[in-house]
Amino acid sequence: MELIKPGINIDFVGKIKYAIVFSIIIIIVSIGAIVYRGGLNPGIDFAGGSVIQVKFSKNVSADQIRTALKSTKLGSSTIQQFGTNEFLIRTSESFSDQKTLTVNVEEPLTAAFSKNFEIRRVEVVGAKVGADFKQKAIIAVILSWLAMLIYVGWRFEFRYGLGGIVALVHDVIITIGAVSIMNIEFTISTLAALIFIIGFSINDTIVVLDRIRENVKLNPRQQLGDVINMSVNQTLSRTILTSLTVFLTVLALYIFGGAVIHDFAFALLVGVVIGTYSSIYIACTIVLSFENLQISKTKRKK
Repeated sequence: MELIKPGINIDFVGKIKYAIVFSIIIIIVSIGAIVYRGGLNPGIDFAGGSVIQVKFSKNVSADQIRTALKSTKLGSSTIQQFGTNEFLIRTSESFSDQKTLTVNVEEPLTAAFSKNFEIRRVEVVGAKVGADFKQKAIIAVILSWLAMLIYVGWRFEFRYGLGGIVALVHDVIITIGAVSIMNIEFTISTLAALIFIIGFSINDTIVVLDRIRENVKLNPRQQLGDVINMSVNQTLSRTILTSLTVFLTVLALYIFGGAVIHDFAFALLVGVVIGTYSSIYIACTIVLSFENLQISKTKRKK
């Protein structure tokens, strides 16, 4: 199946300047959003604390729950509606034993709502464990970048590896920025979405870069910009089909998957779109810039 007719010749390289400006603006907005909010909004996986999921059998509001918990350790906690008459109570307090949970949650809720509720889930993460998760998450992402740089640089050429890694960094920054703008909690699920985006993006990027490498060998005297245009056009149908399939699947998860995977699906949606864009405009731009830099150095030596 081909969405793009053979022989199409879109001038992608001619739009590189606009793409660079667009990427710079989005990156500035993303970093600005993170700085403005004082960093990411870490979930209990990274910040430590407790999450309590409560299901009520009648209509209640978050304000009513907050009022009921006012005299306990949960009085200043974050209460978020989670489906129909279902709420998530997030707090920095650790409710690791049943007695503390009973005193601070079950008893005040029983006094306010009788027995018309059910505690469905309690997750507890210590502050030290959360900090350890955060450190390991950062290390995992950085090591994945380095490993891919080494592999692509060895398998192809350094300029291709550099283009792929810059595209990955670009994708991760923008996805994290989108998560920050939407004030979505950064949890293990969000981290999993970032790892998926890194894998998806580098896969798509390698397909494009491999075609460029093949065409460079077949057309050694042709300008690299023309080779890039030809290669991107040749792989465009495959890129659109792959990305569109993934996007529609994730969109279905986002719409119908429910609140449990809503944030995870949102991060994936952003990542798939940005990853497809960066495979064409960021990775190829770095390869072209690297080539122009080498030519410039050669001219200066002469």
